[in-house]
Amino acid sequence: MTSRSSSVQSTGGAFAVLASVQFVLILGMTVLNVALPDIQQEFGLSRAELVLLSASYGMSFSGLLLLGGRLSDLYGARRVFIVSTALFAISSAAAGLAPGFGVLLSARFVQGVGAAFAVPAAMALVGLVYSEPARHARAMAVWGGLAAFGGTAGMLLSGVVAWWDSWRWAFVVPVAVSVVAVALASRMLPQGETAPRERVDILGAILVTAGITVLGYGLVEAPERGWTSPLVLVTLIGGVVLLGLFVLVETRVSRPLLPLAFLSSPRRAVALLAVFLGAAGITTIFFMLSLYFQEVLGYSPLKASAAFVPFGLALVATGSNVGRLVGRFGPRVITLAGLVVCAAGLGALSLISTTTPYVGPVLVGLIVFPVGVGMVFAGATVSATSDVPAGQAGLAGAVATTALEMGPAVGLAILVTVAAARTDGLTANGTAGASALTSGYSFALAIGAIAFLLAAAGFAVLRGPRAVGTEIPTLQEEGAVHD
Repeated sequence: MTSRSSSVQSTGGAFAVLASVQFVLILGMTVLNVALPDIQQEFGLSRAELVLLSASYGMSFSGLLLLGGRLSDLYGARRVFIVSTALFAISSAAAGLAPGFGVLLSARFVQGVGAAFAVPAAMALVGLVYSEPARHARAMAVWGGLAAFGGTAGMLLSGVVAWWDSWRWAFVVPVAVSVVAVALASRMLPQGETAPRERVDILGAILVTAGITVLGYGLVEAPERGWTSPLVLVTLIGGVVLLGLFVLVETRVSRPLLPLAFLSSPRRAVALLAVFLGAAGITTIFFMLSLYFQEVLGYSPLKASAAFVPFGLALVATGSNVGRLVGRFGPRVITLAGLVVCAAGLGALSLISTTTPYVGPVLVGLIVFPVGVGMVFAGATVSATSDVPAGQAGLAGAVATTALEMGPAVGLAILVTVAAARTDGLTANGTAGASALTSGYSFALAIGAIAFLLAAAGFAVLRGPRAVGTEIPTLQEEGAVHD
């Protein structure tokens, strides 16, 4: 019994190390959101420079994920995890100490590089820590909720730090967690196996990284500059062409970075779409409601951040229970239900007006949506990463996280454009500024709700097993189960 108890503690400790790093890697994406105006004032940045700073982490993160997954499979997940987490810690410290815009921008970009290599390695290590299918499914269900929770926590931390003191303190948490994880990794994480050494698909890595980065930059700039501006057109077309060339290369090389057959499973494809929509929904809510609270309702940055506390609490409550539901009903059912709940949450938020009280549709939406998105991430993450061929665990994690990263870029760009078009049309017809702005947000949130309902319809037609296995115990309950 003592040996089993020790094994359970070791397993739980290993997962805690991996989960804490995943949490701060996602937190790093939003940790400067509320503080951006302070940074702009301190360094005298133009709007274009501010947009570039805001997008730099996400562009390198999303662009290098597939390469990170491949390196994890080839050179060992633990080795890649340790090196990339150390890189993330160093670049986080550099960002916090940055004397000027150039250093801060470079540090944020390198943070994204470290995150891109660490995330797929961490997901592969989860598979080694929990090798039994039912327990692995439970762990991945918990893992799926970390993305939403990390992004929310970054938003809240950003607001508190901006109110309390300098934005630089926001990097203390990523540095501290990463340093502790690196110190514990060699002792607590399994070594795992490495695939036979092969030539890395360098051309494919260059094309997909450049394609996602260029396309992402175009999508970030589109709502501000307009979809027909020369810069936006060049970057969007260039990004699509580069990604098209990447697909062509992957069909011709013997050892592709992304075997296209990996995406041929309808179950995996729809699960990735659900992850994409969940990430897009969270980002849209944070972006639009942050502006709505401050520009329409007159909230301070701290009060605006505090308004999202129920969102975070609902995520925590969902994450502590959804893994058991995935085990009982299966990932498809939980994902489908989550998509419908997300649609209901966005529908409630779409009822905002210039006079809507916080306690009402806003609070309802901020509680209902995170419950749904927690279900979506848990179920879809299990579906997207289960039944993975041998030697492709890192790839599975990279693909799932790429969908997570592309959601904010693509989804937010489209919905912000929809909102802007609605606002401009109302303003042209004489509607007051605050009312037109709020109506634009309301309309975009309603469109988002419809998108979730359409995705739910797609999931409903899929056929799959009812459940991953029998009731999956929570990670905390494992000791009791073994005893």
